[in-house]
Amino acid sequence: MPGLTRREVMAMLLAAPGAAYALQAEPEGWTPLFDGKSLRGWKASEHAGTFKVADGQIAVHGERSHLFYVGNGHDADFKNFELNAEVMTRGGANSGIYFHTAYQPTGWPAAGFEVQIANTPAEEGGYREMKKTGSLYAVRNVYKQLVNDGEWFRMNILVRGKQVQVRVNEMLVVDYVEPEEPFRADTNFQRVLSHGTFALQGHDAGSTTYFKDIRARRLPDSATQSSSERPVVDELYRETMRLGEENYPLVDYHVHLKGGLTIEQALATSRRLGIYYGVAINCGMGFPVHSDASVHDYLESMKGQPCYVALQGEGREWMTLTSPESIARFDYCFTDAMTFTDDSGKRMRIWLPDEIGVIADKQAFMEMYVKRIEGVMHEPIDIYANSTFLPAQIAQEYDALWTPERMGRVIDAAVRNDVAIEINDRYRIPSAAFIRAAKAAGAKFSFGTNNAAAELGRLEYPIRMVRECGLTWRDIFVPKPAGQKPIQTKKWRASAG
Repeated sequence: MPGLTRREVMAMLLAAPGAAYALQAEPEGWTPLFDGKSLRGWKASEHAGTFKVADGQIAVHGERSHLFYVGNGHDADFKNFELNAEVMTRGGANSGIYFHTAYQPTGWPAAGFEVQIANTPAEEGGYREMKKTGSLYAVRNVYKQLVNDGEWFRMNILVRGKQVQVRVNEMLVVDYVEPEEPFRADTNFQRVLSHGTFALQGHDAGSTTYFKDIRARRLPDSATQSSSERPVVDELYRETMRLGEENYPLVDYHVHLKGGLTIEQALATSRRLGIYYGVAINCGMGFPVHSDASVHDYLESMKGQPCYVALQGEGREWMTLTSPESIARFDYCFTDAMTFTDDSGKRMRIWLPDEIGVIADKQAFMEMYVKRIEGVMHEPIDIYANSTFLPAQIAQEYDALWTPERMGRVIDAAVRNDVAIEINDRYRIPSAAFIRAAKAAGAKFSFGTNNAAAELGRLEYPIRMVRECGLTWRDIFVPKPAGQKPIQTKKWRASAG
């Protein structure tokens, strides 16, 4: 009998039951962890019925449980490795993939790290999970939804030495380098790079997630990180980690690509600091965005970037230059009251001393300025930025000029118009007194750097204000979903000036 050709062998394999899965194991060095037919090689903790196999997938739906890989003719202990899995969620899903963990019969796994899977998590008992798919849970968090429920996406986890990289659909979203002395924001969880197995999470009865094509390949124990980063664990580093653990959406919503800063550099800094970014383009007369066509071109250039993409309105005419449909394509919009026309018809930018000139009557200037801010709050914006900024000529009198009555007017306008107030790192504004009064009135807050050059800070002032003013995670702004953005819901009008 003549020998079979390669094509004939392949045809026989394709016709055999389960052959499609068998062929997936062909790439050199990769080991399939799931046979597509059973949970052989896996062991569930409490509520084992949460995990079922159907149609070549592991369906996860039911009470809290974790499915640990215990080996299927292979050693289940991994140190340096790469893992791939295809994942799909339903609305409200909350799940995850653990690594460097160990079997435990009940509870949340204490050992190792979790890579979060949650696109549109449901609210449970007043708690809404802020950490989205791709997060290295409570260590490096992703806050923007990058994939949709009901669609398969690929999760890739790569561990080499002290470095963890997470990719969602090949997009790098986490690049964490563990310090020599790792900090743990919650001591109930080890979250230290070591070695161990994998686990899939069944979070709660309202969550449904599917996994397939789960495979891993070992890397040499000698494999080292590709990054040269040597993290320094200071108090700000620790506080950043604590806030992430405590569900604060730690996002710098006011980042500009200026001073030579590229999107690649910004994202690398974001991953290094553990602070998520919103990158904003300026819209106004003479600015990069000034028409629907320029909106389209900019958003095309930012497509696929793992960050929020924002629009900053410049001047009071910014919303008249593009269509509402174009503005709604951004994740959020913000503006400030630093460019306006005064009562005499003079257009000014109040951060430029020469355009302000001598302020002869400080009280009259403040009355005019507060009215302009009240008008800005009617614009279709999510965030009022650079809040309470004063020109250099009068900045030293901040506390005297920002009287309780004036602060109250600005705060009331923000609350009535559902506009978040930016806590600005560059200018260290607004004051703690303003923030406390705004919190008491029910205002929301955002964090922003408003960088003037390529250097980005670490949100030192906003983080300090969170603790000093008693802000909770519920007080912090998150962008609204499509259909609920201000440009889509507000009966807006251009403000005076």
